[in-house]
Amino acid sequence: MIKREIIARYRGSFLGLLWTLINPVLMLSIYTFVFGVVFKVRLEPQNSHLHDDKFAFAMLLFTGLILFNLFSECLSRAPGLILANVNYVKKVIFPLEILPLVSLGSALFHAGISFLVLFVFLLIMEHPIEWTIVFLPIILFPLMLLTVGLSWILASLGVFVRDIGQLINLILTMLLFLSPIFYPASALPESIRDYLFLNPLTLIIEQARAVILYGQPPGWSSLALYYPLAFFIAWFGLAWFKKTRKGFADVL
Repeated sequence: MIKREIIARYRGSFLGLLWTLINPVLMLSIYTFVFGVVFKVRLEPQNSHLHDDKFAFAMLLFTGLILFNLFSECLSRAPGLILANVNYVKKVIFPLEILPLVSLGSALFHAGISFLVLFVFLLIMEHPIEWTIVFLPIILFPLMLLTVGLSWILASLGVFVRDIGQLINLILTMLLFLSPIFYPASALPESIRDYLFLNPLTLIIEQARAVILYGQPPGWSSLALYYPLAFFIAWFGLAWFKKTRKGFADVL
């Protein structure tokens, strides 16, 4: 179903699956040109280990956007997943709970292509591929758990409350600017920096940048707190979805 989901998105287009590669290449090229060449954005030395690299901001921005887009793509589609597959609802044997997993698989495919583009860009810019990149799956896994858990909850709520889709899009827009995507967390004053970590994306984005760009190992103590929370959200989301599934057919 994941393969069919990915192919269906580009069905009918002239370039087909090539768009999965063209999109991140174009976006990274634009970020590099606009922020590195036109605006000449440079990070303060205390805010980045890449301060001497004129393309540092583009790399920080692109890394953050890959993770945000993964999270955003799943959650923005979640409220409409059941509504878009009404024909499956009355098939008792069909496991509706796999629909958010299919959505996550599709988003992971696009995130993987974007990471590949980022790694090629790093090589072109003669930036070393740090060995700490091996920790990236450990950092991404709790984000996947959190994302699919929230997707189960939203997919269920979307059946009963049709406004939930509009609300989620609004929240995601707010999260885009309340996440350290356009700036590193260290750029904020210490008095408000800790509040930024109430956003579930902040830790993951910062940790991913650390292992990909800075050559630093993950913050194990922070991840040790994040993992149980992500497992709980995933467990609660699945339990909530299974509990409410009985009422889908009545509403639809």
